[in-house]
Amino acid sequence: MQAEGEVVRLSTQRVETRVRFDTFFEEEHDRLFKALYFVSGNRHDAEELMQDAFLKLWERWDDPRVSDPTGYLFRVALNGFRSRHRRAAVAIRKAIPVPEARDDYLDAEIRADVRQLLLRVTPRQRAALVLVDLLGYPSEQAAQILRVRPGTVRTLATQGRRALRAAEGDLDA
Repeated sequence: MQAEGEVVRLSTQRVETRVRFDTFFEEEHDRLFKALYFVSGNRHDAEELMQDAFLKLWERWDDPRVSDPTGYLFRVALNGFRSRHRRAAVAIRKAIPVPEARDDYLDAEIRADVRQLLLRVTPRQRAALVLVDLLGYPSEQAAQILRVRPGTVRTLATQGRRALRAAEGDLDA
C-alpha cells in the first residue's frame, strides 16, 4: 500500500515539474531567442543555442543548486555562444594562417638596442638574462650551464633586469 502511494506521489511530482518547466519555457522562450539572435546575428545559431540551453536547464530543473532558472538559462546560452565563437576563431586561425609581415630593418634596430642594453650589465648578469629570459631555460638548467646555484641565477637575472630598466630609463631621458 505504501509503495503505491509513493509511486503516485512521484508521478504527481513529475507531472508538476513538467508543467512548471513548460510554463517557464513559454515565458522565457522569446526573450532568450531575441537575446541570442542579437548576440549571434544568426537565426539558426540562436535557435540551436537556445535549444541547448533549455535542454541543460531541463536536466537540472529539480537541482536545488539552480536557484535562479532564468539566470542559469541565460548564462548557459551565452557561455555556449562564447564557446562556439572561440572554437570558430581557432578553426579559422588553423585553416588560414596569417603571414607575419616582418620589417628586417626594424628587427635589426631592435637587436642593436637589445645588444646595447645587455652590454650595460655585468657578464654574469648578461649570461643569466640570456639563458633565462631570451632562451627560456628554467633557473635550474641555467644554473647547470653557468655552474652556479639556481638561486644565484635568479639573483643575477633580477639584478640584470633592474640594471636594464635603469639603463633604459637613461636612454629615454
